[in-house]
Amino acid sequence: MKILKLLGSEDYIPSNVPELLSQLGMKPNQQQVLQSLLKTLEKQGKIVRTKGNRYIVAKEADLVPGVIQITRGGRGFVQPDEAGVTEIGISESNTGTAMHGDRVLVRLDVRPGQQDKIGSVVRVLERKRTQFVGTLQRSKQFLHVTPDDPRLPAAIYVSEPRDVGRKPNVGDKVVVEITQWESKQTAPEGEIIEVLGPPDEEGVDMLSVLRHYDLPLHFPKNVLHEAQTIAKSRPDNQPSAQECAGRVDCRPHNVITIDPDDAKDFDDAICIQKHGDQWHLWVHIADVSHYVMPNSALDIEAKKRGNSTYLVDRVIPMLPEALSNELCSLKPNVDRLTKCVEFVLSKEGHVVSSKFYAAVIRSKRRFTYKEAFAAIQVPPNNETEQMLHDAHAMAQKVRRLRFKNGSLDLDFPENKIRLDEHGKVLRIERIENDVSHQLIEEYMLLANEAVAGRLMGLDRPSVYRVHESPKEKRLNDYREDVLSHRVPCGNLTHRPEVQKLLSRLGDLPIGPALKIGFLRSMMRARYAVEPLGHYGLAKTKYTHFTSPIRRYADLVVHRSLFDKVELQVGIAKQIADHISTTEKNSADAERDSKEVKLYAYLRAQLVSKKPQPYVALVTDVRNFGFFVDVPDLGLSGGVPLSSIQDDFYVFDPSTRQVTGRHTRKVISIGDNIVVQIYKVDSIKKQVDFMPVPQRGKPTRSEDSERPNRRGPQSRDPKRPAAPQRKPGHGHKRASQQPKKRR
Repeated sequence: MKILKLLGSEDYIPSNVPELLSQLGMKPNQQQVLQSLLKTLEKQGKIVRTKGNRYIVAKEADLVPGVIQITRGGRGFVQPDEAGVTEIGISESNTGTAMHGDRVLVRLDVRPGQQDKIGSVVRVLERKRTQFVGTLQRSKQFLHVTPDDPRLPAAIYVSEPRDVGRKPNVGDKVVVEITQWESKQTAPEGEIIEVLGPPDEEGVDMLSVLRHYDLPLHFPKNVLHEAQTIAKSRPDNQPSAQECAGRVDCRPHNVITIDPDDAKDFDDAICIQKHGDQWHLWVHIADVSHYVMPNSALDIEAKKRGNSTYLVDRVIPMLPEALSNELCSLKPNVDRLTKCVEFVLSKEGHVVSSKFYAAVIRSKRRFTYKEAFAAIQVPPNNETEQMLHDAHAMAQKVRRLRFKNGSLDLDFPENKIRLDEHGKVLRIERIENDVSHQLIEEYMLLANEAVAGRLMGLDRPSVYRVHESPKEKRLNDYREDVLSHRVPCGNLTHRPEVQKLLSRLGDLPIGPALKIGFLRSMMRARYAVEPLGHYGLAKTKYTHFTSPIRRYADLVVHRSLFDKVELQVGIAKQIADHISTTEKNSADAERDSKEVKLYAYLRAQLVSKKPQPYVALVTDVRNFGFFVDVPDLGLSGGVPLSSIQDDFYVFDPSTRQVTGRHTRKVISIGDNIVVQIYKVDSIKKQVDFMPVPQRGKPTRSEDSERPNRRGPQSRDPKRPAAPQRKPGHGHKRASQQPKKRR
């Protein structure tokens, strides 16, 4: 752009609008046009207006635009707009009025010898959101809403609500829109725009999650109409003979699917056959791109959603059910269109060759993971089960080669919450990453890698799945932590040393706690137009190809690989940035949907005075207590020293242990202890546990040793101060690890 070229030239002197008009050779009557362009560039963070209304290039003043992510502890991390630029750390005191997900302008704090980039937010360029869910509360002078999200301000002050359908009561869940927030020293102001109802009223908990993450409950009418038109044009719910023509006919093959027992959208299927000393593997993926045309109503809505969201009680699908659960789903005994990656594998599991084509299949059987696992454990009864056994044997060979090539074993068991008809927790199931899961996972990883390699070879713009290497400083800090526990640890910037450590941790009591620490030191996987590779999987070529029913990235990759019209790089980048954001939003929503159910479940245990015992792993020890991971709940929480009844415990910072003064009992990282729920704070998203008390011991006052958490008073008596929010520590453990989002 001509303006940027002028402002970036070496002889440019900061100029105002009239001066820029002259320098750009524009006419006086074009001043409004110029001001509009300057305003757009300023909003994008590319230029800055200085004192005297003069304009300069932001980069020249060490100002960087980007999107800020704020942790529950209050720290910020800004990912710059410019590709390949490392993130910028922002301390809690320097986030200004920025909120999680906002586009901001950051001033870099440049210091000699500094490794990590740090800075401070100087301006909010664009709000990600202005509407939030919270709890209505009343102080002596003011009504305020405490947001559900601990990353937001501690309170939003509101006036008496009007025209919101129903009168809210103190304690109700409401939706509030922020209308004004001048500085971090004062609380934001807003107005209530919707009343959701009492938090314990059936359905309000999940409605709060849906509103907070702006998740749609319904598809627009034009999108549903388009999906139903496609489905009705195929009355037997199968593609026509004309649609199947010209595709490779794989219907005679012994194709199977393996999915969770409650899945309805089957988007991948496999078949394997032995040919001499080699094996032919077919990985079939639902051909969504055949039905969803670029820029159609379906495509626009799918792009907007970015992915399906799997809440604890429902699925918010990317595509309407007429496609996601029916015409695109690879159901057994019906014809289905696919995009196929056909591999030739050596008997040792190496990829000899691969090819890509459109196919038609007819799945012979739908396995659940449990059914596939059971079938693998016993001799096969038929041809399909024999194929399953062959697929399992080859998948394990491929898996061993993957780890030999440097892939990291970062899997944890997951928890599945089952609800009753009233939306309350019925039971919590532990799901292990067993061989049935590994069978499908290995073949999907092979397909994703092969497609990425093909796209890179064709030099076609697309979207890649990237997982960048951890920062050296984070690895070194983590290494020091490991060594402090007397666990041998080499240079973690060398991948073999990371593998050795992870293997060593698998045999130590403290291992799971330290493994969680390693996951926290890693970067988050995301989408990008640059094929930067995948650190965790040790793959230099990687994308997402295997789930186009539930991920827009995969649909884009299908088009890039098979369509003749090339995707423009600029559009691909916009898509990559957008779907990285929607994926994060969905992950947070999924976590919160589980948390609200678990909090209610644990709160009910407190009310009934029948708390259940849980085995917990100590993951960190501090002067005020220690943190634990409770695998059976999938939650982490704190154990305040004030909750321990059998003794008075003292913290030793040199050993990071607490010791009982009288019993001499020691609690340290890696210990397993039995705990029960002690306190649930749904607003602050904190869960506290306590050791299961021994009989005959007195119970201490719950808050006898808690510090006063009230914030400072406002300097302006007419405007309330912004209350200080302490970081919560009750959070789902899986939120700190790559939960199958590879």
